[in-house]
Amino acid sequence: MISNRLRLWSVVSTALALAGCASAPTPAGTDHSSRYTISQDRAPKGNFDASGLSDAVPVYQAPVRAGNKSPYTVWGKHYSVLGSNDGYVARGTASWYGEKFHGHKTSNGETFDMYQMSAAHKSLRIPGYARVTNLDNGRTVVVRVNDRGPFHGDRLIDLSYAAAKKLGYQSHGTARVEVASITVKPDGSMFIAGQPFALDGQSTVQSAPATENAIAVNDGQGASGGLFVQLGSFSSRDPAEKLQIRAKSLLSNPVRVRAIDTASGRFHRVQVGPFQDEGSARKTQSLLEARGFLQSIVLTDSH
Repeated sequence: MISNRLRLWSVVSTALALAGCASAPTPAGTDHSSRYTISQDRAPKGNFDASGLSDAVPVYQAPVRAGNKSPYTVWGKHYSVLGSNDGYVARGTASWYGEKFHGHKTSNGETFDMYQMSAAHKSLRIPGYARVTNLDNGRTVVVRVNDRGPFHGDRLIDLSYAAAKKLGYQSHGTARVEVASITVKPDGSMFIAGQPFALDGQSTVQSAPATENAIAVNDGQGASGGLFVQLGSFSSRDPAEKLQIRAKSLLSNPVRVRAIDTASGRFHRVQVGPFQDEGSARKTQSLLEARGFLQSIVLTDSH
């Protein structure tokens, strides 16, 4: 978190008055934990049950300035906040923060509650929302991003203790995750990683909206149903076909370019599949990630 947790340090280092994350490193010989009741972060006492905890519910909120100053500097390193969360998806390491920061201010002035579904991120605009998937066990949560961090190593996101426990990694400290931004428009329409999306409980895949109509399907992959790994979506067909050729050279699975008419125009979507189950789709997605396809998402075909 970069809020009040770094206020004393910001006086010395000219860092922004944001907040350092629970996993942020402390410079040798420097102690900035005096404002907290405990010096080291830890899980709450007792056996907190997160199984029945509801995910954060994304809602539209007009852009705000609080917590979104960009660029900003923490311990000599510069960071930038995204102009928009639309289309953001990334994979990396998640950590968590808990009792030490419970009840203290987050970067946008809210109060951190380790029992709520919240998170800290270095570049997503706040407040925002994201779906976080534990890539080792397939569990997912939806969190409200209202803080800055983590600033330890190459970690991607810091989840509240409750969110980490719901994902099943609180005892390990870190987990390999996928973070996909969820954005809500003023009319209530919702998007995940830039694609139309509707909340449906614990579902970890996205359904294409029924209002879309397929215009053309390449490679004879016109059959509907099943799951697909989408590698990209382009307004022009040429880059889509180039991506298709690249994917075909690496996979034995069918790869199609599907042209879709939407309210925003026609898009050409490069998709691998179909797969009969999510496990198979996620396995191929991981293989593609290792080959450099870092922006893929898993979705269903409603046509």
